[in-house]
Amino acid sequence: MNIQIFGTKKCFDTKKAERYFKERGIKYQLIDMKEKGMSKGEFNSVKQSVGGLDNMIDENCKDKSLLTLIKYMMGENKEEKVFENQILIKTPIVRNGKKATIGYCPEEWKSWE
Repeated sequence: MNIQIFGTKKCFDTKKAERYFKERGIKYQLIDMKEKGMSKGEFNSVKQSVGGLDNMIDENCKDKSLLTLIKYMMGENKEEKVFENQILIKTPIVRNGKKATIGYCPEEWKSWE
């Protein structure tokens, strides 16, 4: 397995995801989205794996004005805006090759083992 966890240091679910893999002795790479974020390829792979851009957006994010703007944008403009402002994406994003989950999903991760 090649696990990547995209999240933030303050995110409780990101910490739980880290603990899940650590307890099972599974190596993972943690990417802090405030420092680095996802590449365009990673972003597109996750988007495809989780069923689209709308499933990635965190309705409870702190930047409500940006969230409102995103809701009214269309197509590629919307996607580009979310890519540029990855703080709008739910965390953690856990990737294993072409598979990805958003949020704390231990049942899904078990099927990867």
